[in-house]
Amino acid sequence: MNKRSELLVPIFSILIGLLVGAIIMLLFGYNVIDGYKALFLGAVGTPFNLGQTIRAASPLIFTGLGFSVAFTAGFFNIGLSGQALAGWLVSVWVGFAFSPDTSKIIVLPIAILSGMLAGALWAGIAGVLKAFFNTSEVITTIMLNYIAVYTSDYLIRNVITDRMDATPFVAPNASLKWPWLTEITGYSTVHTGIFLAILFAILVHIMMNKTTIGFELKSVGLNKHAANYAGMNAKKNIILAMLLSGGLAGLGGVMSGLGEFGNIFLLNGVAPAIGFDGMAVALLGALNPLGTIFASLLFGALETGSSSMPLVANIPSEIVDIITAIIIFFVGASFIITYFMERSNQTRLSNKKIIKEGGEK
Repeated sequence: MNKRSELLVPIFSILIGLLVGAIIMLLFGYNVIDGYKALFLGAVGTPFNLGQTIRAASPLIFTGLGFSVAFTAGFFNIGLSGQALAGWLVSVWVGFAFSPDTSKIIVLPIAILSGMLAGALWAGIAGVLKAFFNTSEVITTIMLNYIAVYTSDYLIRNVITDRMDATPFVAPNASLKWPWLTEITGYSTVHTGIFLAILFAILVHIMMNKTTIGFELKSVGLNKHAANYAGMNAKKNIILAMLLSGGLAGLGGVMSGLGEFGNIFLLNGVAPAIGFDGMAVALLGALNPLGTIFASLLFGALETGSSSMPLVANIPSEIVDIITAIIIFFVGASFIITYFMERSNQTRLSNKKIIKEGGEK
């Protein structure tokens, strides 16, 4: 797929999703203009709503980056949810380990790095199994998701708390929230994690495009046997790719633990949605760090804006779920859009040729 197609496929996917959503609203007798107006204003219509949209996008940027790194290296990391949960749990736990009086300059970086390391190690299990035993990373990461969820629930109820459904909130010295940022967004739940997410997007872009590590990861993704023949250590790069992917996903969990919620609670067997949504935003963003940021903001806007549709326009928020699903479907089936784009270009060139030959005669 060329650069033009990489840009146009996501745009067409979004437009098709919005079109299908409009058709569904019309079929059920809803006002399309009122519906999309409520969605837009609910996402960015006020400082509070804008803050909520940015907050929702923050963890998705990290999980999207995590999926992109693994996919570029040739691996389908479906364990982003479990890795994010590992980062969420450990970052909150480490936050509790320090006294509330300890300086934030000390506590917050340690808690963030601990969450990142937890996600990396959780993904590293699948990386080692893939590198040395050629075990399918799809199967292992799916199983690790379940292990992470049930282990987290057990630790919350039996180790971190005394049979409670949620932990206490972390002290301000372990929180990503910044009073000034909260106030200017109408006391939304936005936090400084968005700046960290943008920073890591830039770092991932530099790493994948300007460094030897990125070149080797891409080479292994294209052909690990050829990479080995060229002197690259394929096993090392397989494990490294999963460690990097898991570390980024773990930071997505940190956004939930130290940013949005400030604690961790029982999930009752359900993996965090930010992992699976991260896969979608990475594909929508064409596996590009900058594209992942914009795709995450779109998903954050859909999530935030959907809550306004029932209240303002009396339209079920499930319409947005359908729109999101359609967008993901057409991104996943991008070859369909690419096919029609190529056919259109061929027809256009053919018509030009016929007109030119007709003129010469």
